[in-house]
Amino acid sequence: MARRSTSSSTGRATGNPSSGPRNRTPQPVRLRRRTFGDFVKAFLAFVVLLVLVVGVPGALAVTIGWPLPHSAPSMDWLSQPIGVETFLNALTVVVWLAWAQFTACVLVEVKAAVSGVGLPSRVPGAGPSQLLARQLVAALLLVGATAASLTPGLSQLGHSLEGNQQGTVAAAQATPGLLAQQQEQAKSTAAALAEQANHAAAQAEHGSTAAHGATKYYRIQPPEGRHHDSLWEIAQRHLGDGRRYKEIYELNKDRVQPDGSRLSEASLIRPGWIMEMPGDAHGGELVENPDAHVSPEVQQQIGDYAKTGDHAQQRHQQQGGGQHADQDGATAQITVPGQRPAGDNTGTPAAHTHETGGHSFGLPEALLGAPLLAAGLLAALGRRRRQALWQSALGAVGGRRGMEPPTPTGDAQDVQDALLVGADPEGVRLLDRSLRGLAAALTAESRSLPVVYAAWLSHGDLHLQLAQPAGKPPAPWQLGQDQTFWTLSRADAGHYEDTDAAAPYPGLVSLGTMDDSRLLLNLEAVPGIVSLSGREADRAAVFASVAAELATNGWSDRMTITLVGFGADLTPLAPNRLRHLDDVDALFETMEAETRQRRGALGAAGHDSVLTGRTGPAQHTRWAPNLVLLAAQPSAEDAVRLAELAADAGRLGIGYLVGTESDDLPGAAWAMEITPDGRLLAPLLGLELQAQLLPGVQQRAVVELFVEADPERDPDGPTNAPPFLVDISEQGRPAVYARLVGPYEIIGLDTPDGERSALLHEALALLLLHREGVHPRVLSSALWPRGVTEDVRDALLDRLRGWLGTDPDGSPRLRTDGTGRLVLAKTVVSDLDVLRSLYYEATQGKGVESRAVRGRLLTDALVLVRGPLLADRAEGRYRWLTHEIIDAQLPLLVADIGLALSAFHLEKDRAEKAIEALAAALRTAPADERLWNELLRATHATGDPDRVRALAADLIARSGARGLPPRTEALLDELLPTWRDGAAATG
Repeated sequence: MARRSTSSSTGRATGNPSSGPRNRTPQPVRLRRRTFGDFVKAFLAFVVLLVLVVGVPGALAVTIGWPLPHSAPSMDWLSQPIGVETFLNALTVVVWLAWAQFTACVLVEVKAAVSGVGLPSRVPGAGPSQLLARQLVAALLLVGATAASLTPGLSQLGHSLEGNQQGTVAAAQATPGLLAQQQEQAKSTAAALAEQANHAAAQAEHGSTAAHGATKYYRIQPPEGRHHDSLWEIAQRHLGDGRRYKEIYELNKDRVQPDGSRLSEASLIRPGWIMEMPGDAHGGELVENPDAHVSPEVQQQIGDYAKTGDHAQQRHQQQGGGQHADQDGATAQITVPGQRPAGDNTGTPAAHTHETGGHSFGLPEALLGAPLLAAGLLAALGRRRRQALWQSALGAVGGRRGMEPPTPTGDAQDVQDALLVGADPEGVRLLDRSLRGLAAALTAESRSLPVVYAAWLSHGDLHLQLAQPAGKPPAPWQLGQDQTFWTLSRADAGHYEDTDAAAPYPGLVSLGTMDDSRLLLNLEAVPGIVSLSGREADRAAVFASVAAELATNGWSDRMTITLVGFGADLTPLAPNRLRHLDDVDALFETMEAETRQRRGALGAAGHDSVLTGRTGPAQHTRWAPNLVLLAAQPSAEDAVRLAELAADAGRLGIGYLVGTESDDLPGAAWAMEITPDGRLLAPLLGLELQAQLLPGVQQRAVVELFVEADPERDPDGPTNAPPFLVDISEQGRPAVYARLVGPYEIIGLDTPDGERSALLHEALALLLLHREGVHPRVLSSALWPRGVTEDVRDALLDRLRGWLGTDPDGSPRLRTDGTGRLVLAKTVVSDLDVLRSLYYEATQGKGVESRAVRGRLLTDALVLVRGPLLADRAEGRYRWLTHEIIDAQLPLLVADIGLALSAFHLEKDRAEKAIEALAAALRTAPADERLWNELLRATHATGDPDRVRALAADLIARSGARGLPPRTEALLDELLPTWRDGAAATG
């Protein structure tokens, strides 16, 4: 007689349920008997059902009677006054209809709960009624033998009902953690399920072991608490390796299940389905066919299912079934988007980080493989340096005017180079515009934002994984591999323009890559806590990466990132976003208050969640997320308290990422583990990622870059001299002279032949702007932002060396320094080098002691300015300039020269010469307020009030609706007291 298979991998009987991994939740379920409280709940549920199903119609029949007319009413009935009796009869009809709908819901839920097959059917228009019926039926059946066959109803409490045709979405999408008031029911359900599992295993002890390799079947179990069964977990329990889930998938793909549906995605499985298992499967939950220990209904279902398995078994054998399958695109819960053909790899974000080939020349690999993080850090660093330059120009930081920012060295220099190589600003721009464009389109259609658990960047396309189906997305978005994926191709994303829509999903943050797809988890949408286990140093690298990307990413507006337990202060990265708290007590004090405030604000605004506040005309800034990163291990009491605090966090825009030494953190909706080799594992989510990390050395170097660029840092410290000064005497004539300020020209070299000329010119310009040296990887990524192979890069460097040639002493004009960076010889000079040197010599060198020398040097410097940097550069080239701050440095330097030369002339009352110098500087720096103010003074010095009035009118017209700057207004009040009258007349 066939029986349940109890063979284990070691050949020993597994009658004891504890002998194998039976629990599917991330934390142990405490087994217990049904308590008195369970019976009380069941009794109360029975009473409520009796009152609603039987008592309501009985009361209506006794007190009101039949509410409808006994005969067809005449037309005169419409003109009769409405009395109390008419009103009561109408109200009674409504109550009868409500009772009928609720009764239908009870019948549907009872049928689904007892059968355990599929999801309960949806009663039209009965959302709240069916939810109440489901809760009452679940509580009633909790103490009965049918508890084990409950459908996902209990795990779905508080969530919208989906029809049978929708199916169960990926388990991560269907497990948005229980609210606080629902957790007790979930625990009771888990205990009942575990108790019945023990009973089934005890029965299996009395049978003999089935032959190894016999056909075995597994019936998909209903959810235990918050977690649903998945193919990964089934493979982990019964095959010893979760990655073998693909074998189960291949055996059962497209076969008709008992509820009439088919398995088409490994992430979409339903309770009550039957799975044929590989021959070496083991464990007490498996069933052979026939098996007298299961009900006749289940026997019939397995028998019917077995008849459909020949084609699957043959396909499995042909593909070498039994071999361990590699992880592919169909995962258990967070699902990798469907892959495009390998040859269709167009525009993969940050593809250059993988296509350059070879080694990384010592640059930090962690940042080379983090294109979105690198782009955010690089953009934030550029803004910080520009801010420092402007504050320097306005006198906020003395002595740095017109000078270069500090040049990083050591680890900081390596990190800066890695940021330049790894950054994918185009990918960030497309992601930001795509998400905001989606929000704007949904607003135009009066639709709310769907809850998004994750986003995937795969082969240049963007895939949003929704918590549940949300209908058809607005064009050009399309449905993806199932109803829970909205997909946008890279080509369509390129059509989006900037919009003023609020950032819809600011909590998205990169976790790592899987199958050439990059996963961004939406921390604020996770239904509860995300736990991260692993070694402390490995966890710290993940936390630092998450914090740094959240603080600097380009697809969010306002947000707060609360950090607790971080060893290093990350505040310099984004002082307006990052908030460090001392300990867990401070965290509870802060977040309990904010949780109360957000609940009240949502209620007052009439919103279900923060997502509904980010669309429509309101777009309240108070719906900005608050993401808590708790790197320190909480105590047992704190962990329970934190779980209670996070129970309702998903709809409030609050996310929690908590570090833990083990994987059993209470209240953790999703559990992840970081391994020493840099893999991020989440078995319950079906994920095995190559983690995105920011190790301690790189973390400190990144912070150093931001600290050095801080405009408030050491204002009384020494000035920073330019990194490269040239000999401006006749004896210092360079061998190669490049004119960059204005149209690009090169003197001293022959023009290269062929199509490579433009590439060589661009490479030389990059080297000239970085006299401290350029890493070969930085040069290649600048010239080929989408990637290049080693041989092509090395061939270019050989041509560049040959084109630049050697000096008379035989030394090459392009050499490699001790750090491996490419450095130009001092005989190769640009006009920008000369411009800086002239200004430095005039203000800090020979010009300090000689007025004549100062005037000549400043005049020569201003003559060199022929326009903006590389004015005639070809479209599509020199995109690396977006990472530079030369566009801010050059106007400030030219303005400093113009101001110095104007002051030189005004000392001798040569107002016209001063005006001429200022006008020349304004052609390059038209937005510099200092030049306009000095031009007002110089024009006033001419003694011609009409010219001053004309200049004032010109300034007012240029300022537009913004108005004049305060300093300019004060100056006009001093020089031309009547200017406001003229401005009012003009307005």
